[in-house]
Amino acid sequence: MNPIVRNRQIVNGIVLVTATAATLFSLFWLVWILWTTVSQGAAAFAPSLFTKMTPPPGETGGLLNAFFGSAVMILLAVVIGTPIGVMAGTYLAEFSRGSRVAGVIRFINDILLSAPSIVIGLFVYELVVRQVGHFSGYAGGLALAIILLPVVVRTSDEALRLVPNQVREAALALGLPRWKVTTKVVYRAGSTAIITGILLAVARISGETAPLLFTALNNQYWTANLATPMANVPVVIFQYAMSPYDSWHALAWAGALVVTAFVLTLSIVVRLFFRQRTPR
Repeated sequence: MNPIVRNRQIVNGIVLVTATAATLFSLFWLVWILWTTVSQGAAAFAPSLFTKMTPPPGETGGLLNAFFGSAVMILLAVVIGTPIGVMAGTYLAEFSRGSRVAGVIRFINDILLSAPSIVIGLFVYELVVRQVGHFSGYAGGLALAIILLPVVVRTSDEALRLVPNQVREAALALGLPRWKVTTKVVYRAGSTAIITGILLAVARISGETAPLLFTALNNQYWTANLATPMANVPVVIFQYAMSPYDSWHALAWAGALVVTAFVLTLSIVVRLFFRQRTPR
């Protein structure tokens, strides 16, 4: 056998074995984490989890107020971040192609995309919480919106740039104004990818704990007033897991199971939806 071919086969085998080992190593920890979460959470899972409030120390209860608070703040983040993100992505993809400004905006967006969530929480704490003098659901929703925003900007930008230029040219050739081409033609062509990005951004912010510690904090009681501290699942999990009470530990595992199941289900649904809507 040619020595060059033999050397290439040896190197290829080494790389293949190394890559396979690295993949199995990563999957091992992922499976272990999921198995621990499912086994511990399933043991504490009960209907009362969705019907009772967070209990005082040493007593049993549920996470109803925490689920409600998380849902409200995530919805607020989507309402704030999605329109801004889609419009920013539209500007980058449709109205500033090739410009230096677009390059700078994308660079800053990438920095924000990788910024630690605790830094964003501290920023909103200084911007909102210290100014008004107390924690609130509004501050929590704003912090989550800032985390969601760069994900939506990136996915919207990429989705619209993937729309062929021939589609735009055909619409412009019919005499449509540029804004109508974008809203009626380009958005429709890229809607599936944009929706996918929004849903993945929701999955990203669903388990964020650090920013909510600085903004919404927690509330043992039911409240629909966003101007007050608000219960949320990530912070409840953090506080209950650090407590000395077994009943709280059980609720923490159950809450972790619900969050994990929500994120996994949302990710799977997004991928199935995208696969079905993608033209072949």
